[in-house]
Amino acid sequence: MPGSVEYFIWFLGTFLEALVVLSALRRKVFKRYFFLNLYMLLDCLASFARFRVIEHSGLSSSTYRYFYFYSDALLTLVLFFGLISLYMLVFQELKIDRHLRLGAVVLLAGTAWFSYQVVSQSSARMLTSFAFELSQNLYFVGLILTYILWAAVVKLRELRAHVIQLVLSLGLYFSAFAASYAISNLRPGLYPHMCYLVPIMGCLLPLSWAYTFWRVPQDTCLSPARLAAVSR
Repeated sequence: MPGSVEYFIWFLGTFLEALVVLSALRRKVFKRYFFLNLYMLLDCLASFARFRVIEHSGLSSSTYRYFYFYSDALLTLVLFFGLISLYMLVFQELKIDRHLRLGAVVLLAGTAWFSYQVVSQSSARMLTSFAFELSQNLYFVGLILTYILWAAVVKLRELRAHVIQLVLSLGLYFSAFAASYAISNLRPGLYPHMCYLVPIMGCLLPLSWAYTFWRVPQDTCLSPARLAAVSR
């Protein structure tokens, strides 16, 4: 069973996810970023469901692993819809939103198909292995799509601060989790030492979004090109 520190980080992340939704409702931006808020709401509910599974089956049980990886894969799919909605907001001026939506769907479907082909040829044929591979590949594809989106954002003269901060936080989120999956594959012995790091990384995304919705005025605009120049 997780210890007190793990439980604290877990419930902190759940609280921050709920705070994102409440902040979006309070600032009346829930509909504008519907899929992003839907992801946070579902992630919050999934946290409670995982806690119930741990209570009944234990943290090291195959039931929990099965539930965790499949729920994580489904949540990442919802996050992809949120990412695509950000694409639509950014590319309205570039008039390529249809092509982008089609490309994202094709890329996502191709990732799922590739994962299934890899896992289905395995001698173990474990459903949990497929879920792990799918989550890993989705995070990697999400990382690529987010950086492509940021490259488009930098070309715009001016954009809402909300969109800029949401894209930046998503880039950091996908980078962190893609790296954690890569480490677990390359150095499996290091995975137990990441029991604190991974949940903490999961808290950073809702913390960033909650701050964005709660503290940053909706109509505030920034110059992405200047931000990119400063970061260099």
